Amino acid sequence: MKITENFLTKNPCYVKGQKLKAIQGLMLHSVGCAQPKASAFINTWNSPSYGRACVHAFIDAVDGVIYQTLPWNYFGWHCGGSGNSTHIGVEMCEPDCIKYTGGTSIKVLNKEKAQDMVQRTYNSAVELFSYLCIKYNLDPLKKGVIVSHKEGHSLRIATNHGDPEHLWKGVGLNYTMDTFRKDVAEHINKNNKNSEKPKTEKPSASHNKSTGAQEFKVKTLVADLCIRTGPGIQYVWTGRYTGNGIFTIVEEKDGWGKLKTPGLGWISLAYCKRV
Repeated sequence: MKITENFLTKNPCYVKGQKLKAIQGLMLHSVGCAQPKASAFINTWNSPSYGRACVHAFIDAVDGVIYQTLPWNYFGWHCGGSGNSTHIGVEMCEPDCIKYTGGTSIKVLNKEKAQDMVQRTYNSAVELFSYLCIKYNLDPLKKGVIVSHKEGHSLRIATNHGDPEHLWKGVGLNYTMDTFRKDVAEHINKNNKNSEKPKTEKPSASHNKSTGAQEFKVKTLVADLCIRTGPGIQYVWTGRYTGNGIFTIVEEKDGWGKLKTPGLGWISLAYCKRV
């Protein structure tokens, strides 16, 4: 997963800088037009005169790169309802080989290309939502945590839109929000399990006499990871982040690592690499 910070610093939403009191969930959108490049939206929306909308991130349909356009804890203008104050909003860009024929109806001009692009944004969204669930202690399978714009309307926290389910169906893919939530949960579990696999080479390992375990170093692969009081997203966030860098782990459990510093808290090893 690649996250590139490209904050919309001129957008009135960013300038206002209103913070979310609590992040209760994540809302998945698609842009609703045949534009695969995130840069097209970033260039248009990053203006003092663009006061209609502002989301936390766009996912490029060409390369799958995630462009973060607001700090995650900012109040966004992405769903036209109370979900703006509770949910992080993420937009997936759409293929340039489709054509809207009215409302949410789509004509596909190149099915193979369209499906390739949609699968790319779907996969990046799964990775991003997995990361955000870990970062903010969210259960991806709990009702109302991960929702589409369409589902947000059903929950009365968003305006009446059909995205992104209309896009998946329109290009002939069997994705649903239920499959998306399951894929996010499986991605978290899979990465946690993989991080438990022993490494044959640990040149930087040293023996921890107090616990009988071996210390090892990890490098964070994504933006700052939150430090929790225990090994899992069910444990309380300590209010601190690792920052980007290399850290020493003194204990490993269920895919999580206990930090030697700072504060002897725990981080997810799913988003780290042993060094």
